[in-house]
Amino acid sequence: MAEILLSLTIIGVVAAITLPSLTGNINERTWNTQRKALYARFSQALALMPSLSGYGTYTEESSSGADDAMDNAAETFITAGLSKVLKINNICDYKHLEDCGIPTVVNTLSGGTLSKFTTDYNTLVGFNEVFKIVSYSQNNCTGEKTSKVTYKLDTRAAAFETANGESILIYYNPSCTGDMQEEMIFVQPKMCANFVYDLNGSKGPNTVGKDIGFITALYPSDPVIVAPLPLNSDAGSAAQTDASKLCRAQDSESRLPNIDELSAMFINKNLLELPQYAYWSGTVYTKDSSKGWAHAFINSETNRMVGPRSEVAPVRCIKR
Repeated sequence: MAEILLSLTIIGVVAAITLPSLTGNINERTWNTQRKALYARFSQALALMPSLSGYGTYTEESSSGADDAMDNAAETFITAGLSKVLKINNICDYKHLEDCGIPTVVNTLSGGTLSKFTTDYNTLVGFNEVFKIVSYSQNNCTGEKTSKVTYKLDTRAAAFETANGESILIYYNPSCTGDMQEEMIFVQPKMCANFVYDLNGSKGPNTVGKDIGFITALYPSDPVIVAPLPLNSDAGSAAQTDASKLCRAQDSESRLPNIDELSAMFINKNLLELPQYAYWSGTVYTKDSSKGWAHAFINSETNRMVGPRSEVAPVRCIKR
């Protein structure tokens, strides 16, 4: 009897040690499978739409405030566009995002907390303030600074639930534009739709990189659909020519994001809480192979840029 009790005790201790790790691994594999399946469905659906731009009515401002401005762009994109190519069960406006399973508290990739997610992040500018950029020009004679709006767009978010039970929050740009391959460009006009998904609705852990992630659609015709899964920390700094080595050293399954994936990370930077500087992408500039694409994450310099591939810059790797 003593031997049986001892054996049961040992089994209990081993189970208590290994069960949390085993459960965590099962959850990780489940989320990864769901994430890839969701990305495949969205890629197929968005490719069937004739264009990702032009849905709904959007008025930049109203005399009595943004709340009564005509803005049904995101909802119309869902009802008149996406619902024709994807099974959707429920649609919620920007004041009732929780009714579609969007969590009120979201844990960021870096371990922070967005505690009022459904209210503070229910518009495009609320989600990322760089969709309202103001640049400043200076008079060389007087030294006076004159403000000039470079890019401004603030649409209301909307949400929906899929037939598979995912909760999806959407930010939409009805006037998105194509990729012209300029050497320095704002990415904001290129974003057509940004989807923040929760794979299990209102259930936990509501954490970016686990059950929460994002899918970004760029360019209205022949859209590029990306869903990078960034690693939790930078891999270091390197020239673009050597940056891939840092990714392989950090995680054998990770790689450098291409420029579109890096732009998606910038659009969703508040979910990731990435440091405020520029990262290398893995994309080489097609007009000059000695140059590569990087992306600035600094609010005052929110553009894609081309630079010599030999320059050293920070590296953040992703999984796909």
